Amino acid sequence: MPHIAYKPLDTQEPKELVAAIRTRRGGTLLNLDRMLLHSPPFARGWNAFLGEVRTGLALSPKLRELAICVVAILNKAEYEFHHHAPEFQKAGGTAAQVEAMRRLPGTVADSFDAAERAVIQLTIEMTRNIQVTPATFAAIKAALPTDQHVVELVGAIATYNMVSRFLVALDVTPE
Repeated sequence: MPHIAYKPLDTQEPKELVAAIRTRRGGTLLNLDRMLLHSPPFARGWNAFLGEVRTGLALSPKLRELAICVVAILNKAEYEFHHHAPEFQKAGGTAAQVEAMRRLPGTVADSFDAAERAVIQLTIEMTRNIQVTPATFAAIKAALPTDQHVVELVGAIATYNMVSRFLVALDVTPE
């Protein structure tokens, strides 16, 4: 059970905000949304910001979802992994890669290409150490086509570290 009770599934207020969240989610409210709705200003900002991170970036969806899944594993955010591992597979990842992620931070080199390994290493360093080594940053710059992609990847990793910390601290559970 979460540390704070979820808002009810049939929550309707604040009307415009709940409608916007339901629209982004395909008509439903997830447990995360039901927790966020305890603070409408927070939920409003979250919905807009995360909507852009999920759908507005030039960054490859596969690499974005890989980074999100690695953050989830490292931070023990099962809710995040539960929702993003299928998205990683929809974006071109494999079931074997999803299984390999469960072994992180151990060696997973055989399951991922060079760009994916660079993303994993960047995610590990940002999540565990905050600072990124010059070698890892050079590998990311070599793996991604533009500085925009690099900035978006770093931003996605930072964003989903925030998400995982929220989920874990409040003990939000998968639906």
